[in-house]
Amino acid sequence: MAGGLEPHLAALRRELGGPAALSVLVALLAVAITFLIWRFVQGRRSGRSAVLLLGLCDAGKTLLFARLLSGRYRDTQTSITDSSAVYRLSQDKSTNVTLIDLPGHESLRLQFLERFKAAARAIVFVVDSVAFQREVKDVAEFLYQVLVDSTVLRNAPALLIACNKQDVTMAKSAKLIQQQLEKELNTLRVTRSAAPTSLDGSATGGPAQLGKKGKDFDFSQLPMKVEFVECSARGSKGEEGEADLEGLEKWLVKVA
Repeated sequence: MAGGLEPHLAALRRELGGPAALSVLVALLAVAITFLIWRFVQGRRSGRSAVLLLGLCDAGKTLLFARLLSGRYRDTQTSITDSSAVYRLSQDKSTNVTLIDLPGHESLRLQFLERFKAAARAIVFVVDSVAFQREVKDVAEFLYQVLVDSTVLRNAPALLIACNKQDVTMAKSAKLIQQQLEKELNTLRVTRSAAPTSLDGSATGGPAQLGKKGKDFDFSQLPMKVEFVECSARGSKGEEGEADLEGLEKWLVKVA
C-alpha cells in the first residue's frame, strides 16, 4: 500500500517544490479539519439555548425565575405548566439565554423535562436548603433520573445545584448538600439497574454507569461540569429587599 502511494507523493512534492512545501500543506489541512470539527461542536452547542430550572415543589424555582427576570418579589404558587422568557445578561445586553421554569410536582416534572431536555444548554437544579434534610431522598431520586437520561448524558449540559433559601437560619450549606447528595446518588446507583432510558420509559441502549465503576460516586465523575452555589430568591430582607443571586448570575454569564 505504501509503495503504491510513493510515486504519487513524489509527484506531489515535485509540483509543490519539495518536502517542506508538502509539510506545510499537510499542516494547513490539519488546521482546516480541526477548525471544521470545532465549528461543528459549537454549532450543536449554540443550537441549545435554554437554561432549565428544575427541582421539587416549593424549592423556590418560580420566585427565582421571577427575580432573575424582573428583580422584584412576587407571590407564587405551585406550577402546573412551564414558563419561559428571554434572560439578558447584565454584563452583556447582546447575549441572552431562554430561561424555562418547569413544574416540580412529581406527576409532571419528568413529562416536562422530556419535552425540553434536548434544548438545554444548562440546567439549574434548585434545592430547598431548609427542607433538604427531610427531602434528601426525593431530591436525589429526581436528580438521579435526570443524570442517567440518555439525552442529558450525550449533550452534557452544564449543571448548577442552586441551594436556595439561604436567608433562613436552619438552611443547610452547599457543602453539606453536596456531600449528602453524593452519598444518596451512590446508594441509588448500587440499588438500581441504571439503563439510559428516555424519560418516557423507552430503553435506548445498554446500562448507564453513573460515575466511575468501583469508586464511590462524586460529581466530578460526570461528563458535565457540576457546580454548587448558595442563594436566596427571597432575600434576607424579605419581600422589600433584594434577592441574593450573585453566584447564580455569574454562573449564567459563564454558560451563556
